[in-house]
Amino acid sequence: MQWPPPCTPTTADGVTACPWPTRTRRTVGPPGTDADPVAAVAPTADQTPGLVCAHHHLYSALARGMPTPPRTPTGFTEILELVWWRLDRALDDQSIRWSAMLGAVEALERGCTAIIDHHESPDAIDGSLSIIAEACAEVGVRVSCAYGITDRHGADGARRGLAENERFLREGGRGMVGVHAGFTCSDESLEAAAGLAADRGVGVHVHVAEGPVDAGAADRLRHLATDDWLLIHGVHLPDDHGLAGTIVHNARSNMNNAVGYARPVRFANPVALGSDGIGADMLDEFRVAYARQREDDVTASPEVAWGWLATGWDLFPEALADRVTWTYADMDPWRLAFTTDVGPRTVEVDGRVVLADGRPTLVDADEVRARATEEAARLHRRLEDG
Repeated sequence: MQWPPPCTPTTADGVTACPWPTRTRRTVGPPGTDADPVAAVAPTADQTPGLVCAHHHLYSALARGMPTPPRTPTGFTEILELVWWRLDRALDDQSIRWSAMLGAVEALERGCTAIIDHHESPDAIDGSLSIIAEACAEVGVRVSCAYGITDRHGADGARRGLAENERFLREGGRGMVGVHAGFTCSDESLEAAAGLAADRGVGVHVHVAEGPVDAGAADRLRHLATDDWLLIHGVHLPDDHGLAGTIVHNARSNMNNAVGYARPVRFANPVALGSDGIGADMLDEFRVAYARQREDDVTASPEVAWGWLATGWDLFPEALADRVTWTYADMDPWRLAFTTDVGPRTVEVDGRVVLADGRPTLVDADEVRARATEEAARLHRRLEDG
């Protein structure tokens, strides 16, 4: 089947709508279900399946308004050291919970029903993935969880992160094995993560060559990576990197961190879209991915970025059976590339209405935001004190 599918009139009045295929490949899910087909919702002009965010950091939801770093970062490594690594060390169980709740609400409000999350909280590792999964379930959003192991906090920290992945998967949680990045992990930790993933029948979720500091990642991961791995960013990978897995493109984040343009069309791998923690508005991610590609190649079509968005259903096929009814009547890539402020009216997940008239039905969104604001203030005080 051609993908992305051509957009042809499919409604009685000739309004354009794109068809949505059945997807059967699965990267994030319980083992033994690789061949399970998931039929898409019947397409109409204003409906799509639930959108998928193929890479998120839900813990970053409370970062907005955080104290400024001790000095202005001058490059990618300093952004990590002075911003994100300070934030993840300040997280505790309550901040993990309310960041996940807020992130899930915001995803639902943008028609995203499935999140592939990558988490790190080195001072609150144990049980953290269950906290995230439970928070998302309360909101009604599907989630795949992974803890990003790293040797930044010593070999014991890496072992504890690996143990959290193992515990969560062993207890039936939906997820992958997380790795922060090759440049912060020893070869022993990378081997252990790949081994655990193989044992549990899941993939590895890892940042790869996001910045120049990790440009050699392919050489360290090539003998480990398999088709069910998620390779996040890939900005500084060579064209012929030889890694198996799906590249996840995070256009807005890459621009924000000034790490460069990944130019995903150069890869033979499947490509999906993520947000890297900047919300979960996947239509916005599609638009920015298209605009960034267009800047590089004036002949680029939005159908390419649309195809990257659709790869999310290969990774999380259950979202295909979710139904989003939008405020816009022509949900096709050429129109959406130039139409902003398109949001969902109604969202159904697993046959249950979880958003109606633009508001979540299972939780009080105003209360979630109020509690998240309180928790953010507490988190920010810890950052100031630290």
